Amino acid sequence: MGFLPANCHVNGTGTHSPWPMSAFMGRKLIGLHDKQKILPTKFFCGLGGKIKAFASRNSVKKLRKDRQARENLTLQTNKIAPNEDNGLEDRFPSEDDSVPDNNKVSPIDNLAAQGSITIPSRGAVLQACTVTSGLIAALGIIIRQVSHTASIEGLPILDCSMEVSFGFEMWHLELIAGLVIMVSSCRFFLLKTWPDFAESSEAANQQVLSSLQPLDYMVVAFLPGISEELLFRGALLPLFGVNWKSVFVVAAIFGVLHLGGGRKYSFAIWATFVGVLYGYATIASSSLIVPMASHAINNLIGGISWRYTSKSLE
Repeated sequence: MGFLPANCHVNGTGTHSPWPMSAFMGRKLIGLHDKQKILPTKFFCGLGGKIKAFASRNSVKKLRKDRQARENLTLQTNKIAPNEDNGLEDRFPSEDDSVPDNNKVSPIDNLAAQGSITIPSRGAVLQACTVTSGLIAALGIIIRQVSHTASIEGLPILDCSMEVSFGFEMWHLELIAGLVIMVSSCRFFLLKTWPDFAESSEAANQQVLSSLQPLDYMVVAFLPGISEELLFRGALLPLFGVNWKSVFVVAAIFGVLHLGGGRKYSFAIWATFVGVLYGYATIASSSLIVPMASHAINNLIGGISWRYTSKSLE
């Protein structure tokens, strides 16, 4: 069998043709690129028109389907009840409703969340109160005695025992009552309007009063009230000079020493304010009985009111 030329192919009739991409027209060899010379022009024009007509019909059908879909969506939207939106709002609360308001959290809840308050036992509280009050009172007595001795010896030191005595007159009762009403009213107002002060007071009261019996309140009210006034208004105030400048200086020291134990600067500001009132009463009466009685009674009122109003004991 002989070899076929490289450009020869077998056609459908078994004939080998060296021109696979050509066609015979009569006796003239014509290439396929000359197909327009073979096929009539009308054939191509008719074919293009049919394609365009088919595409136009498809576009019209698509537009009709889109229009029908929009109409169906509009009908479904109109069928929704007006109150359905409210139902959705009820089922899905807004962000403002789901987020808790920290400003509405009570001081007791804040302290419980922090977990920083340790409640000592009843015996520990009474022991600490007795020992601390005894030390403060002893310091006040020492300062008063030393100043008295130094004054007798002729040293330029004021005699604290002479400037502020333990004398008492009947009109002092009115001054004591006025101080008690003013301090208690101011405390009640601040507890309602100053959250930081309310939290500080709650922390201090929980630590001192939670484990006590009702009669123990007399001890923790009167011992600190008497001993603190003996030191601050009975010793330091006359030692610095019985004047308004000394009143504010001693009151500031008194306020700073009330920091700690869960009590913040708001409580120190409150203690400073109360110290100014007690200092004024000391200067006005020249008696240590007035600030001592006022301080002790205010402590007792504050403790009793906390016991019967605080939710931490429930």
